[in-house]
Amino acid sequence: MSRDNEKSGLAWALLGVASFSLTFPALRFALQGLPPTFVGTGRAVVAALCASVLLLATRQRLPQRRHWPALARVAIGVVAGFSWLSAEALVHLSAVQAGVMAALLPLVTAAAGAWRAGERPPRAFWIAAVLGSLGVIAYAAGRGGTLLGTGDWTLLAAVFFAAFGYAEGGRLARELGGWQVISWALVFAAPLLLIPAVLNWPRHAAPWSAWTGFLYLALVSQWLGFFAWYRGMALAGVARTSQVQLLQVFFTLMAAWALLGEPVAWSTWLFALWVVAAVAVGRSVAGRRAPAGEPRSGA
Repeated sequence: MSRDNEKSGLAWALLGVASFSLTFPALRFALQGLPPTFVGTGRAVVAALCASVLLLATRQRLPQRRHWPALARVAIGVVAGFSWLSAEALVHLSAVQAGVMAALLPLVTAAAGAWRAGERPPRAFWIAAVLGSLGVIAYAAGRGGTLLGTGDWTLLAAVFFAAFGYAEGGRLARELGGWQVISWALVFAAPLLLIPAVLNWPRHAAPWSAWTGFLYLALVSQWLGFFAWYRGMALAGVARTSQVQLLQVFFTLMAAWALLGEPVAWSTWLFALWVVAAVAVGRSVAGRRAPAGEPRSGA
């Protein structure tokens, strides 16, 4: 891998992370007037329509049959699973709370990548994973006096789905191209998501801010952000690129404060630093054991 490719890839990855960091604030806006199931499924349907137009306009050939299972896994992970579950979780959580909880995503993605590659991360990786998880649990307990609430469990499930989809997408982007992977995954998922989206169409008028948040989720979080993210992974390597996502929690906290006026207590920054430090250590020790040029994760 050339140094220029690595620098370019990391720059693309940073752009993707900046796009994804606004997902939770956009969800909070969308949920102010739109049903969560509609937000979680409708965003993918709108993105799939745009993806279909682009695929047709550029005359992309249908992926080979051997790519279909991986595309289906990407669709289940980042199109259906994360989108739907995160919308349900944000009914109960603020964008700040969700941002801290989701800081585990790079570490969970590393585990998913190791599982898909048949590798065994060193013990230090799992110690870091436990410490990071304990940080999230402690943060959740400190908020409300309970270990984990409904929103916490739902968001953790969304994180696992996203990690699964990232790991698959990172591997597949080297063969199909970054924007092709997310576009075809959206097309694959759209027929199944169309029904719940239509059934949950809002029955009352929603404010423009809700629709603005929804459009950001559909066009950027669900589609265009992956152009940059998967391109970054293809250029710089999945393991290197995943390190950039450590910045996402801080971008999200700042965006929630600036756009939503959500307070960010000093203790929240401490918990975020705790989780990010654990994730950084875990990714570092996992990366040392990864074969050169072989994808480990897609965080």
